[in-house]
Amino acid sequence: MKKFIFHFAMVNVSLLAAFAQSPAPSSSMLERTLAANSSAFAQALLHNDVAFLRRTLTGDFEQINSAGRVEGDEEIFEAAQNGEFHEYSQYNVRVLPITEDSAVVTYDCIVSRPEGDAGVAPRYQHISELWLHDDGAWRLRFLQATPNRPVD
Repeated sequence: MKKFIFHFAMVNVSLLAAFAQSPAPSSSMLERTLAANSSAFAQALLHNDVAFLRRTLTGDFEQINSAGRVEGDEEIFEAAQNGEFHEYSQYNVRVLPITEDSAVVTYDCIVSRPEGDAGVAPRYQHISELWLHDDGAWRLRFLQATPNRPVD
């Protein structure tokens, strides 16, 4: 199973490299490209691939985690390097084009990792990502994780 996951991740990385060097994609190609990018981002978190994350995140990347704290890229790199992500399963992925060089990817996610005051991140989250096309590659600029649970 681990070999399958490794090969699956490598195929995604290869596809990303091919897409990253192509001109601005059509809407359907954009959707496929950014869904693949988002999936590769998730795989990098799970497989401690900090090198991939460094290539993928913009230098001014920020995230609002599920506890509502603002974090930069170093927190993502550290969490991935320390193997904090035990599960990061995406479903209901949607790509919302904004301009030719920007789009929002949203999805629901099952997460297993330590975080916050209770010591564990909410298992079910809704994630929104802002992707920017720059220098021939799509890069992740912003991510917000919102717990998916009933409001008080």
